[in-house]
Amino acid sequence: MANYIKATNFAVKDSLNSGDPAKIVKGTEIDTEFNAIAAAIASKPDADSPTLTGTPLAPTPSTATNNTQISTTAYVVNRITQDIAGKANIASPTFTGTPAAPTATAGTNTTQLATTAFVQAALQAIYPVGSIYINATNSTNPGTLLGFGTWTAFGAGRVPVGFNASDPLFDTAEETGGSKDAIVVSHTHTFSATTASAGTHTHQFPGWAYVNGVDGIDSAYFSGAAEVIEQTRTTESAGAHTHTLSGTTASTGSSGTNANLQPYITVYMWKRTA
Repeated sequence: MANYIKATNFAVKDSLNSGDPAKIVKGTEIDTEFNAIAAAIASKPDADSPTLTGTPLAPTPSTATNNTQISTTAYVVNRITQDIAGKANIASPTFTGTPAAPTATAGTNTTQLATTAFVQAALQAIYPVGSIYINATNSTNPGTLLGFGTWTAFGAGRVPVGFNASDPLFDTAEETGGSKDAIVVSHTHTFSATTASAGTHTHQFPGWAYVNGVDGIDSAYFSGAAEVIEQTRTTESAGAHTHTLSGTTASTGSSGTNANLQPYITVYMWKRTA
């Protein structure tokens, strides 16, 4: 591609004196200039849809340029190099920033990448509303630990028992009952005792008797008595009786406080409510 270079300095001719032969503009000079201009124009591309040949050159834009400016081979190489430098290797890549990937459907069990959304959905499937979360050492609310759900402390001071539809004590979810303190079933103790009947005895005292067989207990002054003699007398047998016993047995056993507790271990329990 040729550039136009003027061969004749016409302005210099204007400054020459009249009659000076060099002041005359010759046809050959005009032809020379015209041919030079024509050759230069012929070697230039059109502004509209030019067809370039050889090795066209242009300024190289910066790698951040994104417009209609012509892109040179240097720009392309620089941009590709920059983009490749920001790519992770296929084998054992190390990502930075916040890498993103499609979220697999629930239940997927392949080597597909698991996003945080997939993991959260899987955890929520494990702990649906109504589930019980148990931790032996950490008292932090599971909503903070797991990142989802509304949880409330559950079962304070109680142990869980399995649902039993055939037992009215256990046929309703979250039904409560029982006592940690032992309660003696209502009952009574009865006893009775008497001593054997004993104590029968008699008493002796002096008295009088008549020879004719008529008894007397005073002095012997009965009319018609032929003879009176002194004689020892005995009362009839009497005095049998019993003794009644009453009292309480000695106290034994131990306190019923906390006597109903089974062997236990304390943990933190939470129920998911939403």
